[in-house]
Amino acid sequence: MKEALFYEKLDDNKVRCFLCAHNCLIREDKRGICHVRKNIDGVLYSLVYGKVVSTNIDPIEKKPLFHFLPGSTSFSIATVGCNFHCDHCQNSEISQYPKEHEDILGKPVTPYEIVSAAEKNGCESISYTYTEPTIFLEFAYDCARLAHEKGIKNVFVSNGYTSTEATRFIAPYLDGNNIDLKGNDDFYKKICGARLEPVKETIRLMKELGVWVEVTTLIIPDYNDSDEDLREIAGFIASVDRSVPWHVSQFYPTYKLTDKPRTPVKTLRRAREIGIEAGLKYVYEGNVPGEGGENTYCPDCKELLINRFGFRISEKRVKEGKCTKCGYRIEGIWK
Repeated sequence: MKEALFYEKLDDNKVRCFLCAHNCLIREDKRGICHVRKNIDGVLYSLVYGKVVSTNIDPIEKKPLFHFLPGSTSFSIATVGCNFHCDHCQNSEISQYPKEHEDILGKPVTPYEIVSAAEKNGCESISYTYTEPTIFLEFAYDCARLAHEKGIKNVFVSNGYTSTEATRFIAPYLDGNNIDLKGNDDFYKKICGARLEPVKETIRLMKELGVWVEVTTLIIPDYNDSDEDLREIAGFIASVDRSVPWHVSQFYPTYKLTDKPRTPVKTLRRAREIGIEAGLKYVYEGNVPGEGGENTYCPDCKELLINRFGFRISEKRVKEGKCTKCGYRIEGIWK
């Protein structure tokens, strides 16, 4: 175990955690909402430091990040635990594990071993993903600092519930962040056990601090697929920066949310139209390979710049971050 960051000690051996927007008040011998931070004798500990439950080498497009070193691979890691309890979580077997078991799964590993594995496998980045990286921020931070020394970039795939203090702490070592913007405030309360506004604040602050941000909305029939909901999300993203890519992705039934079908492709098309109408430069349809909504086009001359099928790139016409036809600078992080 490692003593946690971002907490204060209170009377009667209670502590207040400030890692995420829940700001949990944790009594002695109890855990926070994430179930991986425990109060032991008035000291808050991370139970998942260096306890990695999943490692993979992924295409960066899987995160999804489409404007971040496209075509590269990312060494992806996760611990158990999450500060949300989304009914449609696709990784519930690890994200929700600590809520249902006393033990903490994971293979002991050091930041040096993680970075060395990324380097050995030719990965240009390390992704903290699969579960919410905020809940293992102490370990992610130590990995990220070491990775930067080696010239390896760092990526979060996040629900965006990171506190302002923790965001400012990790941002100097964080190069990219794909943040879910799931729906309206009612959706967050009912489906995720959270609120909307802290997520918006994290998106704003990450962008302000110079982290490359892309946003994903998993569109669930009858839950967050109305034109009103989609316009609200698109309008917010545009208000932050019109160059923030928006991924509108197909839902499939999983975990506790199995009463709805897969999202129709026509709904994704409509969402993409709404994003473009809101002024967004880059809107992508996710989880529907081969439908054409995964490609990158130049916002200026409309040239096809990156042709994708799923996580594979078959054609790329971006050089030094610019459209090869008209020279328009395509926002993102390029080789």
